[in-house]
Amino acid sequence: MIKKLEDILAKYRALSEQMADPAVIADPEKWTKCAKEHSDCSESAEKYLEYKKVEKEMEDAFAAAETETDAEMKDMLVQEGYACKEKLAAINAELRILLLPKDKNDERNVVMEIRGGAGGEEANLFAAELFRMYQHYAESMRWKLDIIDMSDTELGGMKEVVFSVSGKGVYSKLKYESGVHRVQRVPETESQGRVHTSTVTVAVLPEAEDVDVEINEKDLKIDTYRSGGAGGQHVNKTESAIRIQHIPSGIVVSCQNERSQIQNREMAMKMLRSKLIELRESERMEKEQNIKGEIKKIEWGSQIRSYVFCPYTLVKDHRTGCESGNISAVMDGDIEQFIVDYLKKS
Repeated sequence: MIKKLEDILAKYRALSEQMADPAVIADPEKWTKCAKEHSDCSESAEKYLEYKKVEKEMEDAFAAAETETDAEMKDMLVQEGYACKEKLAAINAELRILLLPKDKNDERNVVMEIRGGAGGEEANLFAAELFRMYQHYAESMRWKLDIIDMSDTELGGMKEVVFSVSGKGVYSKLKYESGVHRVQRVPETESQGRVHTSTVTVAVLPEAEDVDVEINEKDLKIDTYRSGGAGGQHVNKTESAIRIQHIPSGIVVSCQNERSQIQNREMAMKMLRSKLIELRESERMEKEQNIKGEIKKIEWGSQIRSYVFCPYTLVKDHRTGCESGNISAVMDGDIEQFIVDYLKKS
């Protein structure tokens, strides 16, 4: 691993020098290429530099403790050395994740769909809570989240919500959230105080580019309708919402969140491309009979995580065994621990 990290660091430093070279700066195409490669290896290189710094601090602390005659100072240096050793272990785990083989889609933005499953209105209510959880997580990662389409309920739940998330490394983290999320609690709609189990499905699609899939306009059935969402008087009074059906595949997408029909059409076409890519990839994997472990069919029995509110509080990822008793923090977006644990074991 160290040899690989040294190679990455050498490449990072060489690219830094190239980007400062006047000849490269004068060539926009060459500079852009260098900047892209520099960005791709920067996180690993900078984390490795941190590792080397902490490693030296650890070695210096233990070496100083060997020759220190003052007992109190010696003890302090030893403690400092062990603190650095613990920090090194944590950095080492991060480096192992950074060195994992990259998925070609890892740097792409995503389109996510959350739908209430089994459990009626309680499932819809939990779907709304999961959406807020991902909102908070996106904020913590400094990602941008935009609602594409939403169907809410009178009690504040969501039958379904479709949204995009954009930023650095979005798909590399969120792709592991696809699957069934199960909740166990006493619903607000339950008058007898009985514990219910409900499910919500989450789908994560890498956002497709125009070049990824060719769509024939003749294969599309496009309808416009009045938005029913909270878009202000403008969208409610005009037929700005778009529904597109791809006739050969039967896939239907819709978008009503943007103010103009043109913007809604562009967003709906992005969703359609992503769904067609997913369909094509699923068919390919089925033919090869080599479906990866993290790609699960979204159906009962493929639960990836449980959220237990009653009779005790616990969030558990069934793929890794990772658990948290602080369910409030998880629902406020603290899900990084589950994602990182899955990465470590993948």
